[in-house]
Amino acid sequence: MPEILPFEHISHLFEEFEHTAWRLETRRGYAVDLGTERFERFLRGEELPFDATNPWHANVRRQTGLGKRFERVRLVDDPLTAGQRFLLISGLGNVEAGEDIRNLNRTTAAKLGLPDFDYWLFDSRTMVKFHFDDTDHTLGVEVIEDPAQVLGACQARDAAWHHAIPTVDFAARVPSAV
Repeated sequence: MPEILPFEHISHLFEEFEHTAWRLETRRGYAVDLGTERFERFLRGEELPFDATNPWHANVRRQTGLGKRFERVRLVDDPLTAGQRFLLISGLGNVEAGEDIRNLNRTTAAKLGLPDFDYWLFDSRTMVKFHFDDTDHTLGVEVIEDPAQVLGACQARDAAWHHAIPTVDFAARVPSAV
């Protein structure tokens, strides 16, 4: 049985990584977004402006200013779920802060044999695997440094990145994000 830690236990990795923080997002939506003011504004069709004071954005700017990379690939369905449309629109702020987010159709991901779980990969050495319940609530994370598992995550990263579409280009293809 893996040791499941609260997400807060690994938050230091987002500042301490040396060159790359990379994420694979596989969920059709995340419970953490539901019911938030931003999600409700999104559902009403209101704009979600970039917030330069957002702590995530500030850290992304700081780290990318040091030459580090923040990247992620989001698996998406056709048509997009409400959660995926929200992430597409709200993710534009992450992109503006310096994060390179790309989107990959779930069918393509399956053909590539990508994992069906979310994870962060830090410096191609440490994988942080998310654990969720059936309602998309995060139960915690598992820190994995086993070379074989990390190598598999690196290979999945490379395949996903090669086939994924940058968020700005992908957003332009979606008829309406709301």
